[in-house]
Amino acid sequence: MLQGKNAIITGSTSGIGLGFAQGLAAQGANIVMNGFGDADEIEKNRLQLEQHGVKAIYNGADMTKPAEIAALVSEAKETFGSIDILVNNAGIQKVSPIDEFPDDKWDAIIAINLSSAFHTIKHSVPIMKSQGSGRIINLASVHGLVASPFKSAYVAAKHGIIGLTKTVALEVAEYGITCNAICPGYVETPLVAGQITDTAKARGMTEEEVKNNVMLKAQPTKRFITYDQLNGLIVYLCSEAGAGANGASINIDGGWVAQ
Repeated sequence: MLQGKNAIITGSTSGIGLGFAQGLAAQGANIVMNGFGDADEIEKNRLQLEQHGVKAIYNGADMTKPAEIAALVSEAKETFGSIDILVNNAGIQKVSPIDEFPDDKWDAIIAINLSSAFHTIKHSVPIMKSQGSGRIINLASVHGLVASPFKSAYVAAKHGIIGLTKTVALEVAEYGITCNAICPGYVETPLVAGQITDTAKARGMTEEEVKNNVMLKAQPTKRFITYDQLNGLIVYLCSEAGAGANGASINIDGGWVAQ
C-alpha cells in the first residue's frame, strides 16, 4: 500500500515508534529510524525492517537540539529523494506533583514531546510542498484531550501537540499535505513501564495496583492498546484512503474519553 514512500519516524528505536516503523515497513515504506538506545539493538531492529524489502537508515539526532533535527530531515531527503511521511513520536515522561516537579524535566519534556515536532515539521513542509503531497502524523495521547494528576509537563506538551496539529493542518491543506494526531490510551511500552514505577511511588501504591486501578481503570475495555491497533490507523492516515482526514485528533483509548 505504501510502496516507494519514505518515512521519518522520531523516537523509533523502541516502543510505539518502533511499532510504527515495523507497520509502515510492512506496507512497503522506507524508514528513517531515530532515537536513543543500545547500538547493537538498534542495528538489529534496522535490519529487521529491511526484511520487508525496504531500505532503513538510522539517524541519532537529539530531539532537544534543533540543528540536529534539521540535519535529520536533510539526510532523509538526500538519502531517499523525498519525504512522504513524517511521524513525530519522540517522547519522554516524568510523574511528579507540580510543587516537586524538577525544572530540568519540565524543559526536557516540552523540548522532546512538543518543540521537536515543530522543528521536524518546519523543515519537512517545504519538501512536501515541492512534492505536492505529504502526511504528517503527530503522536499525541488521550492526555492531549484530558488530564491526569502528576503529569503537568506531559499533559501540557500533548495539549500543545493537538493545537500544533490543527494549525499545521490549516496551513498545508491546499498543498496535498495532511496533518493529524493519534491519541492512544495506555500501551504497554518501556515508557509506560517507567510511568508505572513512578506513579506507584507518587501515589504510595504497588505497581500492580497502578496497572489495574489507575491505568486500566481509565480504559473501559480494561485492556492495553496494542501496536497493531495503532498501526491500522497510521497506515490508513498515510494511504490515499486517508486523504480526507486533516486536522483530526483520533483517539484509540478503549473508551477513555467517552466517559
